[in-house]
Formats: sequence, structure tokens, C-alpha cells
Amino acid sequence: MANWELKNCCKHDQVVFLATIGVFTVVILLLWRTFLLTPFKLITVFLHEASHAIACKLTCGQVEGIQVNADEGGVTQTRGGVYWLILPAGYLGSSFWGMVFILASTNLLTSRIAAGCFAVALIVVLFIAKNWTLRGLCIGFIIFLAIIWVLQETTKVRILRFFILFMGVMNSLFSVYDIYDDLISRRVHSSDAEKFAEICPCPCNGVGWGVIWGMISFIFLAAAMYLGLVILS
Repeated sequence: MANWELKNCCKHDQVVFLATIGVFTVVILLLWRTFLLTPFKLITVFLHEASHAIACKLTCGQVEGIQVNADEGGVTQTRGGVYWLILPAGYLGSSFWGMVFILASTNLLTSRIAAGCFAVALIVVLFIAKNWTLRGLCIGFIIFLAIIWVLQETTKVRILRFFILFMGVMNSLFSVYDIYDDLISRRVHSSDAEKFAEICPCPCNGVGWGVIWGMISFIFLAAAMYLGLVILS
């Protein structure tokens, strides 16, 4: 049975899990404005745009193209689908994928599955990408993943789980930052939240929806840490 109450917490694996998340958080914050994190920021933007695309396909729409730009911006061109589901899917989807990566890192098998699915997604997007920034990002991360996989399987360098966990923490933090920067600290009338406010009958404006989406992102991160501890107990 699952140890939902986390009795006898925390064992060695749980301590390593929490400590690693803490270390990754500090490292990410220290390197936030350096070029070292740029590829990981861009891959987070890719997952943001991919979430728009998935929501579009799930609501019977057509995805005409995805772009990720070097300035950490991106756009997904869609036709049809349920617009009020497609719009919030970017920010919330990025947070959701962060949670998925964090949970997948708790086990080697699930880490392999997550890495494999991520690689397949990169290959698929490689063929529908509309600019070379995204194509180069996909190719670079496919090669990077392959190197990590080979090291994991043929040497004593066991870093696949840590890579997947880093991706999860990075996505979770960048999603919260992106929501604050794009939707709360300043008002961008072309943002997803402003567009969502225009079609939603609720009285919230774009900033209000940004706050709500930010809170949901924090819930995803907290849920990932809690469920990770349960899995490891």
C-alpha cells in the first residue's frame, strides 16, 4: 500500500530526492541569466508550445506549425480546436510536464520511458518545426539524450535519472517565472492570459488569470515533490 501519510520519512532515497531538487533549484537560480541555461530554457519553451499543440489535437484542431525563437519566445500556429482549452495549455502544460519529469526520475525504468518519449517528441517536432532555432534545438537534445543514454547503459556514469529530474525542476521553475514575467509583472495584450480573459465569461483580467495559473503551477510542483516522496517511501 502507498504510504500517503509519509510515515517514517525520510529514508535515504527520499533525502537524496529532496536534496537533489534543492541543489538543482539553487544552481538554476544562480545560473538563470547565463548562457549555460539557455538550451534548457528553450526546451521549456518547446514544451510550452508543444502543450498548445497537444491541446489543439485533442480538441480536433489542426497544428500548422511550431516555432521556438532564440529570444526564448515561441508560437504555435493552430486552426480549429477548442480555443479556451488551447490557450492555458501552454503555461499549465509546461508545469504539468515538469511534474511528470520529476515523478519519472524516482525510478530508472520510468526515467528511461520519459527519456524515450521525450526523444520521440523531439523527432516528431523536428519535421514540423518552422524555424532553424527549433530544428537545431531538437537535433542538439536528441544527440545529448543519446550520449546520456549510452553513458547510463555502458559505463558507471549513472546520470539519466538526475537529468530527468533536472528537466522537471527546470520546467517547473521556468513555468512559474514565465507566468510572472509575461502575465503578472507586466501586461502584454497579446499574451495567452489576456486572450483567455477576452473569451472567458469570468470577471478576471489577464493578470488575474496569470495569478491563478501561477498558483496551479506551484500546486503541480508541490504535488510532484509529495508524490515523489510517496513513491520512494
